[in-house]
Amino acid sequence: MLAIKNEAMIPVNDSVRLLSQITEEMDYKSLYAAYSREGRKAAVEPKIMFKVMVYAYMEQIYSSRKIEKACRRDINFMWLLNGENAPDHSTINRFRKYRIGEAVRGLFVQFVEKLCELGEVKYEDIFLDGTKIEANANRYTFVWKKAVEKNESKMLMKVIGLAEEINRVYTQEFTVVKESINEDMAKMTAFMERRKREEKIEFVSGSVKRKSAIQKLLEALYSYQERQKGYNESNATFEGRNSYSKTDKDATFMRMKDDYMRNGQLKPAYNVQLAIEAEYVVGVGIFSDCNDTDTMKPMVESILSYRAKMAIRRLVADSGYESEENYTYLEGRNIEYYIKPQNYEQQKKRSFEHDIGKRENMAYNAETDEYTCHNNRARELSR
Repeated sequence: MLAIKNEAMIPVNDSVRLLSQITEEMDYKSLYAAYSREGRKAAVEPKIMFKVMVYAYMEQIYSSRKIEKACRRDINFMWLLNGENAPDHSTINRFRKYRIGEAVRGLFVQFVEKLCELGEVKYEDIFLDGTKIEANANRYTFVWKKAVEKNESKMLMKVIGLAEEINRVYTQEFTVVKESINEDMAKMTAFMERRKREEKIEFVSGSVKRKSAIQKLLEALYSYQERQKGYNESNATFEGRNSYSKTDKDATFMRMKDDYMRNGQLKPAYNVQLAIEAEYVVGVGIFSDCNDTDTMKPMVESILSYRAKMAIRRLVADSGYESEENYTYLEGRNIEYYIKPQNYEQQKKRSFEHDIGKRENMAYNAETDEYTCHNNRARELSR
């Protein structure tokens, strides 16, 4: 009886009806696979839970407690639940954290394919843009690549000095190089441990007790090995980046947009890229690289991977995506591009037209792909 009343109270052209109709035709195998076949039944059917979450985000409701409240009081949410009990905030959080993560990409692709079938998007004009979103990480837990490299180089010199001392005292021939520093320190540690056992030396502790030479050398080796382990982990975490946050190692420190006081700050953030056509989001990408130039190719590849027959005709982007590599890639894909040049504002100035050092003001020979300067010297330049 309640479902009949809710049905009558919701207008025919309400957005919740369109949402339910579109999502009802989707395949939820990947979502149901996230649930265990053993144990108790899910509090809310996964398909219905997905509808509720999508509609909540459409209404700009993101808090789990506010979504729970809406499911108990809002007629549209009650209609989506189709008679099932309203989920509590814990159920909503578990769904977002543990269930939907692996399946959300496939569901998004299905939605885009549905838009193609309905003729809403045709992949004729793709508009690409991005923004930086601050990560949920402490801004003071930064790790900089240059600092790691500097400290690692300093420690390498200390390890080399330690190897020279061991060679001098015990007439050995240990060598230390950066490429094999872990193995070199392991060899020295094994040697010193063997000498410790042979000489039956007991390690002491405390400020009033004097440490032996072997104990001092071994403690220094263990300390350097631990530090090198941290450097190795940092270098593996960078993955081509210049920084990361200790509390969110996927986040990179990026220059955020100016605040109301026009203060640009470095904060841990992600570079979120969106591809838009006909006001629909047809592509989403989250990158740790703060440079938009390197995100264009993976974004286009991601969109084209939806279907083999899909082909982007034109791509529009701002100057942040301009590079010779991107031009070559788009031309290879037969994609017509409209990218604002980085020096577009400078080109509008009169001083730019009279600058003979700019290649735009030089004579260009298309056959030889060369520019001729005002001194009649030809030179091949990248555009």
